[in-house]
Amino acid sequence: MLTPVILSGGVGSRLWPISRELHPKQLLPLAGELSMLQATLHRTGGLEASAPVVVCNEEHRFMVAEQLRQVELGSSAIILEPEGRNTAPAVALAALQAIKIDPEAVLLVLPADHLIQDVKAFVAAIGKALPQAEQGFMMTFGIKPGSPETGYGYIKRGDALATDIYHLNRFVEKPDEETAQAYLEDGSYLWNSGMFLLNATAYLEELEKYAPQMLSSCVKAMSAADTDMDFVRPGRAAFLDCPSDSIDYAVMEHTDRGAVVSLDCGWNDIGAWSALWDVAERDEQGNACRGDVIADNCSNSYFRSESRLLAACGVDNLVVVETADAVLVADRHNVQDVKNIVSQLKQQDRPEASLHRLVYRPWGSYESLVNADRFQVKRIVVNPGGILSLQKHHHRAEHWIVVQGTAEVTCEDEVFMLGVDESTYIPLGHKHRLANRGHQPLELIEVQSGDYLGEDDIVRYEDVYGRSEQPLDEK
Repeated sequence: MLTPVILSGGVGSRLWPISRELHPKQLLPLAGELSMLQATLHRTGGLEASAPVVVCNEEHRFMVAEQLRQVELGSSAIILEPEGRNTAPAVALAALQAIKIDPEAVLLVLPADHLIQDVKAFVAAIGKALPQAEQGFMMTFGIKPGSPETGYGYIKRGDALATDIYHLNRFVEKPDEETAQAYLEDGSYLWNSGMFLLNATAYLEELEKYAPQMLSSCVKAMSAADTDMDFVRPGRAAFLDCPSDSIDYAVMEHTDRGAVVSLDCGWNDIGAWSALWDVAERDEQGNACRGDVIADNCSNSYFRSESRLLAACGVDNLVVVETADAVLVADRHNVQDVKNIVSQLKQQDRPEASLHRLVYRPWGSYESLVNADRFQVKRIVVNPGGILSLQKHHHRAEHWIVVQGTAEVTCEDEVFMLGVDESTYIPLGHKHRLANRGHQPLELIEVQSGDYLGEDDIVRYEDVYGRSEQPLDEK
């Protein structure tokens, strides 16, 4: 059975400030109404396939699960990597999980953050390649190049196996412009898409041959895995011993079973803001605008507003991206360097590298509205059925004011209900909990006051989501 494997790791640092470490690009609606992850899952809907396996970061688990729920797509498993180890170990975990259900499983490995505009061509290419994969070929998808692109790796195809399917000759690193032009004119080079079609057992056999320590670590990690709701948690210690490497380097560059499918499907890896300009609808001046934007006498630019009016005049070839807490201004031809900004933010230990003001939690979300020395204000939304942990704080008290819905409040031994325009006070050091037992979202304003308002001032006693006491598990 064909089993889609969706790789939802990575942080998309080149798409900052929209993409952040704890809310990366694959979980965002960058090129449409659906998130990149949801769009990737939708593309598998036209295939005769089992429920997908999703591999993601532990910290993204509830957002991934919620996005699957929103589009009414289940998964056979959500595998949580304790830490990222690149694509080869991630696919090994998925292969070990898939063969538990079907020893003949064929994995369709798809990054969660790619755009494919011609889904019919994509599905047709999978159908062509499937018989070869079932015979044990390690299939990768090469994109027919439309320009001398220097931002992609390339694959040189060999002799033909079938229509649009070739033996894999070799992988080539990202070229300079002159070399890329030569590849384009040669006609036998394809862009490396990072998508694969692999018999799960055959992949594990090749991994044992070329990266035995990696396979051993993955087998040990899955043998020690815990299952929690839809989540599969591989053994942490075993997985951290696993070498980090890509499928290309670990297997595909060595195997004699490699093959490449030539594909033309409007593919883009959305690796930087310039890629979104490439695929966006543009006005007569070449501007792509999203959100509340006014552009006067501007050309060939990408403008994106998330929270307020963005106005620009007399500029050319810029990328301007606005969020509630940051603004990016970059030359459209130098947007790869945005990752350097993220590196500086991390070095300065600034929260803008990891978090938005709007932070998603398994029960809903909270948004920071005001931050001061001794108080801060948050907008809290609790989804129907959502329950925050039973907790207390050592350094702050809280005031809650309900503005929508009905809240069930626990404060020490007392449990009571609050309706719209009603409020309560949670004294410092009191155990408390908030829950939404209704069918509509609960919205409230929280005012925190105290001598320390850090996210790590939390002692958690009970939590229905199995979270540990970590600063980023606030509330």
